[in-house]
Amino acid sequence: MSRLCVLALAGICKLALAQTPAANPMPDGSRDMYLGLGVQSAPRYDGASGHRSTPLPVIQFQWSNGLFVSGMSAGLHLSQQPWLEYGPLLALAPGRTASGYHQFRLGSVNDGSGSPIDTLPPRRSAGESLLDDGYDGDYEEDPPTMNRLEGMFVVHPRVVGGGFLNVYLSPQWRATGKLLYGAGNARRGLLAHFALQRLALEPAPNHTLALSAGVTLVNRAYSATYFGVLQEEADQSINPVYAPGGGLQDVRAGVRWNWCFSPSWMLTSGLQATRYLGDAKKSPLVERPTNYTVSTALAYRF
Repeated sequence: MSRLCVLALAGICKLALAQTPAANPMPDGSRDMYLGLGVQSAPRYDGASGHRSTPLPVIQFQWSNGLFVSGMSAGLHLSQQPWLEYGPLLALAPGRTASGYHQFRLGSVNDGSGSPIDTLPPRRSAGESLLDDGYDGDYEEDPPTMNRLEGMFVVHPRVVGGGFLNVYLSPQWRATGKLLYGAGNARRGLLAHFALQRLALEPAPNHTLALSAGVTLVNRAYSATYFGVLQEEADQSINPVYAPGGGLQDVRAGVRWNWCFSPSWMLTSGLQATRYLGDAKKSPLVERPTNYTVSTALAYRF
């Protein structure tokens, strides 16, 4: 219970996938499960200046055989060593339309600070342009209502696969890593996220904090999917052609506060800050290079 009542940065990536739960020793045939509901405020898409608040269902299941489901990811703990965690990992890379990310999102209560909620904002009526907001002047500069995703190709959500490797440097410090492949319409996007986490800070009885800082690396195909602009897209949008390369995409920092006010009930809250760097920051799609995601949820353990 104490390990689950902590948090840090949900690594990630723009995929924003939840971190793997700790492989706590569990009696054979047992399970540890959380369900809950909350709310999250997240950018409309990576680098967007606008935010959207949406409901956040919370789910985290662990079984004694090592299998786990944590938010939008699932995997299997294979290590029998208390200082080492590794195994296969599956997750769902977000899709994107002109309205932003449209993928349904789930949160978790583990030591991740929360992942961006990728949901589809309400659509306007058919034929109504997202640029038509009653502005009658000349567009010498981008008006605040311009939508940089209008005219961009739809990015379909994809199941991505890979693995995770976590090493405990001490009972309170954990180095984490994950590698996921298959994002984007061509399924060639590769993402790696590495983080250092400080776990199990106890500022008061029944209250725990976890802190995390990490970096995200991507290949050219991943960067082109979420930050690039093809010639065909440039012809039908306000964006110029842009072909980003791979490399360092962002740095992230997060904090999670868990309040276990009974053996079964927990209030879990997270804050994550993401700063885009390099080719991602230079993308014409990026309106604000620093994004913030805030979430809070009430979860029940059974």
